[in-house]
Amino acid sequence: MTPQPPSGFIRLNRYLARAGVCSSRRAADVLIASGQVRVNGKVASLGARIGPNDVVEVNGRRVVPQTEALYILLHKPHDTITTCHDERGRKTVLDCLTLPPEQKQGLFPVGRLDRNTTGVLLLTNDGELAYRLMHPRYRIEKIYVARTARPVTPHEVTLLRKGVLLEDGLARAERVSVNPADPHEIALMLYEGRNRQVRRMLEALGHEVVHLKRTHYAGLTTQGVRPGKWRRLSADEVRRLYRMVGLVPPKVFKPLPNHGTADTH
Repeated sequence: MTPQPPSGFIRLNRYLARAGVCSSRRAADVLIASGQVRVNGKVASLGARIGPNDVVEVNGRRVVPQTEALYILLHKPHDTITTCHDERGRKTVLDCLTLPPEQKQGLFPVGRLDRNTTGVLLLTNDGELAYRLMHPRYRIEKIYVARTARPVTPHEVTLLRKGVLLEDGLARAERVSVNPADPHEIALMLYEGRNRQVRRMLEALGHEVVHLKRTHYAGLTTQGVRPGKWRRLSADEVRRLYRMVGLVPPKVFKPLPNHGTADTH
């Protein structure tokens, strides 16, 4: 019989993912193998298990995972950077969250929206879930609504469905629809998540994008959440995300205690 680890011990790679140091256990293994991780002052080895009294450091800085996972839906506003810190002092998505510093630690955005793209953005400290949601293998639906300076033609809709050649390869939308009452408004559904993909696809057809919003991400929307505001995901929403990427949903979902009310209005 294989001996069982002591109660309260977890694998180091999982510990690092939960601390927000890495986006997945696989990435944590790479970090460990590089020798940048120490446990109780000694260089860590792959497969190491961490107990409640162990001290874990990455490049000399101690890391501690959140005791509970946190899942935030933000209605990203205009002129906001999708990152945790900005060296130039610009507003970031973490600045939108009215949370105490200890809850923001380890929190990071799942994927990116460029500075002037608005809409639904998920933030979490759950590295394994985030990694799978961003991986193209799981074909996570993303719906964008763009407003263009000139009308979109039926021929251009066909091109967007078939694929537009960009500098990093062919890019196509799974579904495309133009507002019949306003041909300046177009909706695109993608599985991919390349940098500025929707803007670049439309610009490749000669369009100037006046405004771009992501209205859906993995079934999540900004309904009831004003720009710049946020809310925590419900237990059902978290379980659904887990199932979408082939993970076993938590049997019991225990959200972090509220420090004030989630800012939705």
